[in-house]
Amino acid sequence: MTRTKRVRFGKLVVATVTSGMLLAGCAGGANQEAENAGSSKESGSVQVSGILGGQGNGGTSVAGGALTYASYAPVVSLDPAKTQVTGATGGTELAAIYDLLMRYNAETGKYDPQLAKGLDESADNLTWTLTLRENVKFSDGTPLDSAAVVASINRYNTKRGANNEIWTSTVKSAEAAGPSSVVFTLNRPWAEFPAMLSFGHGVIVAPSSYAAEPFTPVGAGAFTVERFSPPDELVLASKPDYWGGAPKLDQVKFVSIQGEQAKIDSLATGGVQMAYLRNSETVEVAKGKFPGYAEFISLSMVGQINNRVGHPGADVRVRQAMNYAIDPAVLDQRARGGKGMPGSEIFQRWSMWHNGIAPIGLDPAKSRELLDAAKKDGYDGHVTYLGTQDPNGQAAALAVQAMLQSVGFTVTVEYAASTADMVKRLYADHNYDLALGGNGLLDAAPFLRLYSALHSTSANNTVGVASPEVDAMLDAIQAAGNGEDKKAALADLQTLFNEQVPIMVWGAGANFVPWSENVYGLMPSLDSIILLDEAWIKK
Repeated sequence: MTRTKRVRFGKLVVATVTSGMLLAGCAGGANQEAENAGSSKESGSVQVSGILGGQGNGGTSVAGGALTYASYAPVVSLDPAKTQVTGATGGTELAAIYDLLMRYNAETGKYDPQLAKGLDESADNLTWTLTLRENVKFSDGTPLDSAAVVASINRYNTKRGANNEIWTSTVKSAEAAGPSSVVFTLNRPWAEFPAMLSFGHGVIVAPSSYAAEPFTPVGAGAFTVERFSPPDELVLASKPDYWGGAPKLDQVKFVSIQGEQAKIDSLATGGVQMAYLRNSETVEVAKGKFPGYAEFISLSMVGQINNRVGHPGADVRVRQAMNYAIDPAVLDQRARGGKGMPGSEIFQRWSMWHNGIAPIGLDPAKSRELLDAAKKDGYDGHVTYLGTQDPNGQAAALAVQAMLQSVGFTVTVEYAASTADMVKRLYADHNYDLALGGNGLLDAAPFLRLYSALHSTSANNTVGVASPEVDAMLDAIQAAGNGEDKKAALADLQTLFNEQVPIMVWGAGANFVPWSENVYGLMPSLDSIILLDEAWIKK
């Protein structure tokens, strides 16, 4: 079926990929070698997300069969308001059930209508009009109309779904204008607005889903829920009356497999047909064996500094001293086997947002000077580092400890008992001084996660940054377009990072979703969410 596609979003792609987050970044990012994208890391070429491997189109599609996907973090709720709708944490699963209003197309750098029919921006950049496809129905038979879209988005914000703070501070109103049109009026221009409709706000649930408790997953996607046994298994059955035509697959299974090498082994033996990978070394192995979708990300590996009063990081001199002491290249060698993308700049040379502002470099002497000044004012030099129990996490912890202690810090390393414990200590209790993390900035929409991680009003601001200067800088990035103004605003943010060091930048990375050679028709969207409505298996 041919889908209507309109240009909504300034073209971001200036180079194409040739053949060849727990928290984003906690498990390490993927390696970007020359063969990933047709040029070296040092070349300065812009690299974008895309499908790797010369698989071809497979010929005429065939119906039938089941596809099994080994997820990164198994989805535990099918309510979009209670799930981080990202590729790593349930985005592919929820898109299969509910679909997405808009899909990011990495090949063109534009947002294409998916469940929607079109999205148009007004001349003053303050109004976006979403046009819906006609006669689309939820799996319960009720219409997916403008009223259902507005109600779903309002519920999502009320339930404090991911990115709700950005939405409520920027979107003045979302109103139904007839049965097939929704008008979004903004308080200020926002070029990245279409990205919101490709994440949680664009996952539309039927009114019957939340008419009573418990929540029931009713959507307009290509599949319906057959069985859900969290966290082990989610089984979906094809929806014959899907608006885009009956899916080719009979069934999709999402399973949990511990360890990325185990996922690769299962791919090789046919136990699964897709997997989500993030670890540098396993990505490198999988990249040489399978076709797949690679997505390059900035701030994949960062040092989360607790900026709150009562913690060492409340003193800017301490944050600067930490930054001068830690060498991202050494950290990469210890924690990622030297296969990562280390660096102290927010946007590395491969990013379209790379700028000429040099980041803070390694300077142990300057680190000691700043630390000594803080100690003279009463700081005892002690830091508690919170890490993860996996081998990479332990290696990172020991490397950070050694580098900080070499300049005069005293570092106690603590390990979270589980992923849930890590999240609780970072996001709920704020019980740490320094921790390994990541923010996963996407070149297509960097503002969203910058806001989430650093704005003073964001619930996901785990480091506790409360800086009027940072807030003002984020506002400027949001209001900028997608060209030189935005690049300049992001360059100003690098300057501010150099001065205030709200977090430490340790490296970039990539996500990689490999699949079997006989799987075709997969459609990637933003953040490695993969749409499965046109997927098929060659027999």
